[in-house]
Amino acid sequence: MFYGIFDNLLYWHWWLFAIALIIVEVFSAGAFFIWMGVAAILTGFVLLVMPEMSWQIQFTLFAISSIAAILLGRSFFNRKEINTEDPTLSSQETGLIGKTFAVEQAIINGSGRVKVGESTWKANGPDCNVGTSVKVIAIDGAELIVEIA
Repeated sequence: MFYGIFDNLLYWHWWLFAIALIIVEVFSAGAFFIWMGVAAILTGFVLLVMPEMSWQIQFTLFAISSIAAILLGRSFFNRKEINTEDPTLSSQETGLIGKTFAVEQAIINGSGRVKVGESTWKANGPDCNVGTSVKVIAIDGAELIVEIA
């Protein structure tokens, strides 16, 4: 029924598909669709060199090269490890303990927000007004436990 649609696939169809996959990657988390886009580009190049290739072989090539690209990409990027003597370097949350920040939204009934760099974090601690300096004494999930500095 749909087999006739695939009989006329050209190399640039695969390249358009690759662009669509890369656009999807921009709006998704992680790096998954980018590797499928690379596989689609590869399939398009192979089809450019071998234009008589059937659509079944094209899809098989795309599937195999997608799996290979995803595995190679993930193994390459997961292997990169940064060695450091500061154990809190990659843990922003742990690095906040002991630091002082300004209250962005007044802490009322134990809950408010503090400004940390360019963002704000939910804070729990004693009631205080906007602009008050508070010190982070602990972290509970995504909440900072603070005391007046």
